Amino acid sequence: MANWPALAPLIARVGRPLVVEALRAWSEARRGVPEVADPIACARWCEARLAGLSTSSLRRVFNLTGTVLHTNLGRALLAEEAIEAAVTAMRSPATLEYDLEGGARGERDDHIAPWLCRLTGAEAATAVNNNAGAVLLALSALAAGREVIVSRGELIEIGGAFRIPDIMARAGCRLVEVGTTNRTHLKDYATAIGPDTAAIMKVHPSNYAVQGFTRSVTAAELVPLAREKGLPVIEDLGSGTLVDLETWGLPHEPTAREAVAAGIDVVTFSGDKLLGGPQAGLLVGRRTFIERIAKNPMKRALRLDKVRLAALEATLRLYADPETLVKRLPTLRALARPATEIHGQAERLLPAFALALGKGWQAGIKPVRGQIGSGALPVDLLPSFALSVKGKSLDRLADAFRRLPIPVIGRIQDETLLFDLRTLDNEAAFAAQLPKLAP
Repeated sequence: MANWPALAPLIARVGRPLVVEALRAWSEARRGVPEVADPIACARWCEARLAGLSTSSLRRVFNLTGTVLHTNLGRALLAEEAIEAAVTAMRSPATLEYDLEGGARGERDDHIAPWLCRLTGAEAATAVNNNAGAVLLALSALAAGREVIVSRGELIEIGGAFRIPDIMARAGCRLVEVGTTNRTHLKDYATAIGPDTAAIMKVHPSNYAVQGFTRSVTAAELVPLAREKGLPVIEDLGSGTLVDLETWGLPHEPTAREAVAAGIDVVTFSGDKLLGGPQAGLLVGRRTFIERIAKNPMKRALRLDKVRLAALEATLRLYADPETLVKRLPTLRALARPATEIHGQAERLLPAFALALGKGWQAGIKPVRGQIGSGALPVDLLPSFALSVKGKSLDRLADAFRRLPIPVIGRIQDETLLFDLRTLDNEAAFAAQLPKLAP
């Protein structure tokens, strides 16, 4: 049966082993059927069964959820320069750990460390595969088997059940909690320091905010105490940013440069969030501590490959020219996009949108407020506009949008299906597939 001419196109596309596997399933499904097998019908059955295997499960979508850095949808979009650098690294051998000048073995951190130091003011830098790895590596290298002091108000949990206490335990540290959930004072840290203390850690509560009767200790207050006691201060900025977002009218988020300038010894932050690059965990700070971290055996298990290093280096280079950054970095471009521009886009799309929906649905434009996402500025929302739909069976309609050639992901809120247009970067492609909607 595998030699039937009707199966030849499918074999050419997916290979003979998968077609044979499908044929066995088809034969099992036909067990007991007396009719003579129809090769054309068989080929169609096999093609339908293998359709999911012949296309990538990691599909392009339109993220119209209102969350710019959506963890489930891949977080930051890479700049064209980063994409080109990654493709080049994939296609050819590259100087990942090779020194062209000396003709000898090199160090992969050399591709990104100078840029990170230039952009943050740090003495040294290194990188691993994500920020959770960066925190784990820093604690393991600097405090394994000893105590680390953290404020109770900073013992955060982020998506995927990542908890600071759990990471500390995996790193071999003993957590010493100080203060209360809403108030921690400098004296709390001072009292907790003992002969077995290895470090003091600060964690930026980037995915929540405690308001009201609160008190936290700033780096400017904490660093002198740590210096007096001979202890390093580690700060996890979480999302992290290399620039002051207020430049583009956005709320302020602590920058890596600010943390380094305040005297923090080791600063960790992400590469694929506000920085706008590939997934990575970045560590910058004092040379003596960064070198200890880089020499830790765990670093090899967490290191970046050539593709992400190439994309990260290209992304960091963009920061050398702040004036063009908002145009060249997709994440920053989406965050800084004026609400008036988004409203104009909504007005252009509404007629075709309403036509594709057909009768029985109420389509319109609705002012909304979106999120930066990925643990950045959880309280500060972004004013935007969405294409909105009211009617019955909104879940089924949302499913119909997800079944388009390029799936469209929105959100249902207050009995309204919303498609926030802040992150719609290809208006033509979105509009072109609307006639294929089957609501």
